[in-house]
Parts: sequence; structure tokens; C-alpha cells
Amino acid sequence: MTDRSRRSAPPPEPAGRSEPGSELADGYQLPASSDPLHHQVDALAGGPVVIGSSRPAGVDLADAGAPVAGSGGIGTGRGTIRIGDRVMFGLTSGAGAAVVALIALVALFLVIKAAPAISHDHSNFITSRNWDVSGDVLNYGVLPLLWVTVLISLLAMVLAVPVAIGIALFMTQYAHPRLARPIAYVIDLLAAIPSIIYGVWGIAVLAPKIQPFADFMTNHFSWFPLFADHNVKGGTIFTGGVVLAVMILPIVTAVGRDVFERTPRANVEAAWALGATRWEMIRLAVLPHGRPGLISGAMLGLGRALGETIAISLMLSKVSNAGPFSWSIFDGGETFASKIANNASEFNSPQQTGAYIAAGLVLFVLTFAVNAAARAVVNRRREFS
Repeated sequence: MTDRSRRSAPPPEPAGRSEPGSELADGYQLPASSDPLHHQVDALAGGPVVIGSSRPAGVDLADAGAPVAGSGGIGTGRGTIRIGDRVMFGLTSGAGAAVVALIALVALFLVIKAAPAISHDHSNFITSRNWDVSGDVLNYGVLPLLWVTVLISLLAMVLAVPVAIGIALFMTQYAHPRLARPIAYVIDLLAAIPSIIYGVWGIAVLAPKIQPFADFMTNHFSWFPLFADHNVKGGTIFTGGVVLAVMILPIVTAVGRDVFERTPRANVEAAWALGATRWEMIRLAVLPHGRPGLISGAMLGLGRALGETIAISLMLSKVSNAGPFSWSIFDGGETFASKIANNASEFNSPQQTGAYIAAGLVLFVLTFAVNAAARAVVNRRREFS
């Protein structure tokens, strides 16, 4: 070998020495990279990157012990919790606990006050049709009150819910926004009318207008117990149900409008892309998405109808319970709420007061059961979806 070739040959690498990044986890070596970016990544990562390692490049760039600006302690379980977070957590938790405690206290009050009257009742509290609490001996039952309350509320639901769904669909799917907004304002104004106005309007204006329809039904379908004629004009369960339907219409409409507006746009566009008509798009995309919300809105309206007092007290005609039990919607009667309101002057003794509180306890349980059933239906629909 010539002297020139010796001078041009590179010096041999020392044994056991390699370029950073050329070692593998099991002892194998890769050729050293001359890329400056590769060496920069190695330097940032705190050393050479080992193939197969659980620590990729770029990890451990920050000191684990140093706080990161803006990290805070929200949602991490670590760090300092701000005073505002503690205050807001306390306020929200207290509000939720106060609602639950209030309901529990109301239920406890009703049970404590109603228990003596129920225990001293000489009739069957659930199935009896008598109501005699004026003397020392109590003989009363809530069957007529329960039937009229449930019947008039269901009638209101049957009349109001389809109309509310139609109005909500029109405002969200068909009407121009310039037309939908005034309609929504008018519907919402119905909720601001006092109950006593509805009662006066129902007995003075509405009852004479719908009396021909009641006469037609009783003349042609009196063979059906629900449409039997009992010679009650004006203040019937049917009239009360129509007025209650108008009263709960804004509640169901507002909830329906809100859930229909929240239909995912992707669902609507998918229905259009498949060539669906507007009604098919509503049936396949809008109504399935809004069904749980509609059920919740309907149950809110039902709770409103079950507890209505003044309007029903003004409209319903009182009837005697001496005759056969009436199933007809063209008969009079009293609900739980109207019975308590009409006889508030009889709260002279704890015994008489306890009988009416016992009726209120049944109404409380009925309303609670309706809302619990609605919540169960909504949760089941959500899990199924």
C-alpha cells in the first residue's frame, strides 16, 4: 500500500464506541445518522431513541415537578382548587339537596297528618264513594275523586298532545322563521293567562259552544258508558278536559319545539340524500330523535293537569254519589284539588282536616308515580337508541 493511500484512509473506530442512536435494545446497531434533525430529536428526548421502547421521542420535554402554566386542578384531581370552584360546587350541591329535602318534607308532612284520619276511617279509603267527615265518625273514600282526576287529565292529554306536536312541527319544519316566531310568542302567552280566567271563559263561553257536540254524542252513543247522558249541562268533565287541554298546550308545544330544533343536521341531510320527502324526513329523523323529549313534555303537561284547582273548581258541576257510579265524560264531579279547594272552610278540626290532607296525599303519590313512570320510559328509550 502506498503512502498516499495510507494518508487518505479513515482512522479505525475505537472498539465499543458507536454513534448516538445506533444501538438497538438487544445489542444490534444501526448505522449512525448524519441527519442533523435526528440528532436534534435525540437531544430533545433526553438521549437516544431506542426502538421498541415505551418512551417515544419528544416525551419528558418538561420537568415533571415543575407546574405547567394554565394547567390548574380542574378535572385532574391534582393541584390547587380555586375558591370559586368550591363556592360553585357548594351552591349547586346545596340547591340539589334542598329540592330533594323539600319533597321529602312535604311527603313526611302529608303522611303524618293523614295517617290518623285514614286509621279512623270507617269506610274503605280507596274504594268507598262516601264522603262524610262532618261528624265525629269518619266515613269517606277517594274513588270518585280519583276517577274524575285521572279521566279529566287523560282527556286533556288526548286533545292537547297531538295539537302541540303539530304546532311544533309546523314552526320548526314548515314555517318561515318570520312566521314561526310570532306563532311561538302567541303560544307562550297562553301560559301567562291566570287559571281563574280560563275557568270563567270555560263555563261562560266554551261550555255553551260545545254543548251541541255533547248532545250529539249522548244521543247517538249513550250505549257506551263513556258517553252516557246524565243530564249535566255545561260543567261536565268534557268541558273541563277541553279547558285543561288549552292550558297545557303551551308546555307541550314549547318542549316539542325545542327537541325538534335539536335534531342532528346529519340525520336530516341523510334523509334528504336518500330521496325522502319532507314528511318521510320528519318521520324517519325528527320524530325518533324527539320522542323522549315529547314524552317528558307530555308528562309535564299531565302533572299540570292533575294539580289544576281554580279553573276546575269553577267549571265542574257537583254531583251526588248516592246513585250508580258514573263512567261518563258528560257528567260532573270533583277532582282532588277542587275537592280540597271547595271545602277549605271545613278545616275546623284536625280530624276533618286530616281527611282532606289524606286526599292530597293520594294526589301527591299519583303525581309522583306519573313522573317516575315517564322518567323510566325516557331512560328506556334512550338506552334502546
